[in-house]
Amino acid sequence: MVETLYATGVRVAELCALDLADVDRERDTVRVLGKGARERTVPVGGPALEALDAWLSGGRPEVAGPTSGTALFLGARGGRLGVRQAREDVHAHLRAVGADAAPHGLRHSAATHLLNGGADLRSVQEFLGHASPRSTQIYTHVSVERLRDTYRRAHPRA
Repeated sequence: MVETLYATGVRVAELCALDLADVDRERDTVRVLGKGARERTVPVGGPALEALDAWLSGGRPEVAGPTSGTALFLGARGGRLGVRQAREDVHAHLRAVGADAAPHGLRHSAATHLLNGGADLRSVQEFLGHASPRSTQIYTHVSVERLRDTYRRAHPRA
């Protein structure tokens, strides 16, 4: 779950709503049903795909049962993983590795890293499923810091 949240930038509720068929291994994408029932397709990287493969071949079959249906992530009783439990599990995992962050922080990190890596704001808006560019602009403050540092290093009159 942690790898998928970070790789795709999806919200925890969107993660819990994913079905097996939403993962497209041929295109390395995930189909997400976001807020306002808007559907989007987001890319997913190698580490997250490897983690999903491990879950699908090892973890999921161990808990799958009659109530599993097509849900990608399952809870302890075999049904679709609930949002509250997903948040608790991800939070516990992050604490265990020394990260003091909430699961939503993975979404912020994904967006910030995309912007710092050169992605344009419109692409990040689409990636996150934001209806308005204003929602995405909150992530630009880190990029402004990066721009300021670059300016100081590169501009002769900085």
